[in-house]
Amino acid sequence: MDSINSFFLFLDSYLGSAVYFPYLLLGVGAFFTVYLKFPQVRYFGHAWKVVAGKYDKAEDKGDTTHFQALATALSGTIGTGNIGGVAFAIFLGGPAALFWMWMTAFLGMTTKFVEVTLSHKYREQTEDGTMAGGPMYYMEKKLNMKWLGVVFAIAAVISSFGTGNLPQINNIAQSMQTTFGVEPILTGGVLAVLLALVIIGGIHRIAAVTSKIVPLMSVIYVVGALGVIFYNLENVLPSLTSVFADAFTGSSAAGGFLGATFAYAFNRGVNRGLFSNEAGQGSAPIAHASAKTEEPVSEGMVSILEPFIDTIIICTLTGLVILSSGVWTEKHQTHFQRADTTFLMGEYSDTVVDDREHLFHFLNRGENEVKTFTGSIEVVAGVSVTSGYTVLSSRSVAEDVRFGVGSADEPYSGVLHVRDGLLENQDIAMTGKSLVHSAELTTLAFKQGFFGEYGQYIVSIGLLLFAFSTTIAWSYYGDRAMIYLVGQKGVMPYRVCYVAGFFWASFSDTTLVWNLTAVTLVLMTLPNLLGIMLLRKDMKDSVAQYWQHMDADKKR
Repeated sequence: MDSINSFFLFLDSYLGSAVYFPYLLLGVGAFFTVYLKFPQVRYFGHAWKVVAGKYDKAEDKGDTTHFQALATALSGTIGTGNIGGVAFAIFLGGPAALFWMWMTAFLGMTTKFVEVTLSHKYREQTEDGTMAGGPMYYMEKKLNMKWLGVVFAIAAVISSFGTGNLPQINNIAQSMQTTFGVEPILTGGVLAVLLALVIIGGIHRIAAVTSKIVPLMSVIYVVGALGVIFYNLENVLPSLTSVFADAFTGSSAAGGFLGATFAYAFNRGVNRGLFSNEAGQGSAPIAHASAKTEEPVSEGMVSILEPFIDTIIICTLTGLVILSSGVWTEKHQTHFQRADTTFLMGEYSDTVVDDREHLFHFLNRGENEVKTFTGSIEVVAGVSVTSGYTVLSSRSVAEDVRFGVGSADEPYSGVLHVRDGLLENQDIAMTGKSLVHSAELTTLAFKQGFFGEYGQYIVSIGLLLFAFSTTIAWSYYGDRAMIYLVGQKGVMPYRVCYVAGFFWASFSDTTLVWNLTAVTLVLMTLPNLLGIMLLRKDMKDSVAQYWQHMDADKKR
């Protein structure tokens, strides 16, 4: 697993974590924002009228209403990115990361508008009578670049696991275990059966389920978040101030948080912003292609609302909950994950200024004197009796470290072997105090409000609904990609693998899953961004024709 995780990190260093990627993603959004004269602002009100059905026509072709298409797409975007993803971004980059999530969302509103319009415009009807669309169709039909469509479709199938499947159930299982003590394998088994029952029914059943889940889960989560924010109201303004103040400087050290550079916060904020609202990734256009309308731009209008609801509203609430509660800088008793734990040579303390400085550079890939540990550690009754090393877990100096066998319930006694900072004893589990991230961090933050300990149940229920609906939506994205690649015959084998992967991820390593997600997310985004840039004139003409049609309808 350590080798696999290292491979994913290597790939990510050339993809999502590469210097060029955030600039490319934001650059495309900024270009279309200017090129189309700020459609996310000018068309915002009109978008609400379209989704409300004001311009619907009974004779229009499609499988879903505008609202159902939006709900399906939102269910694909509102998931662990809003609960675990925001927490992960703040954990990595501090408050500054939230600012860059906002910027990604604002510019992403335009990117989403473009990709959805073009995907709907070049959609096709499949063998079973349903609609199929997405970037792969405009790549083939308009750009005459089928090879690029194939690359995108393959990436979409892989990303349906890496974005919409594995991290969703992984976070659900983690949250259910933390809150209710339910074993991950049990959570995965039950939900895998429910997932199979829903996705076998295709887009009609998927749309029916998601259009009911999305409003319900949003209300529950918003109420819970406001309960924490108002309880910690005196911390809200300082939290917002730190978001803006750190945006261009990076986040300074605070508590157990060792700090993050501007480049790191910028990259992680943009990356997690993309994971949250998927603007530019090309996934949501697959859901919107099913909408009943002969005006592709009208469905593009609807999609403008997605990043706004998903990131500007939901992610902001999560961010303020985490920042105002203060739990993001505090160390908590937790199980250490192997992929997130490193042994360092020498003894360091985060209360010593010089030590913090060295560790800061180590974590942010700067030049430093910190070296990883290689050697043996003697343990008696779960406690190390060897000195001269430091355990770094979840980007923080670990405290009260205990070594156990299996699940860590049985204290370990013996000798441990560490090579290049990694523990070689595969059967040893570690516990102690460190920073936490993902859904676990959000769960802790929700306890710091008017609902007290009951706040964790809001996160668990919200995460269950958010993430499960995301998994449902992404199964549809994947099977549309399979139809494009091999036809209808590929749908059922894909669904079987999708459910099996869902079950497996419920008890796999969280960090491993998140790193896989980072890679697969970009594999879809790069071809899609290239495609929409090549069709910029087509997009501009489509918008002009839409308003001409609207003016003509008004005169009738």
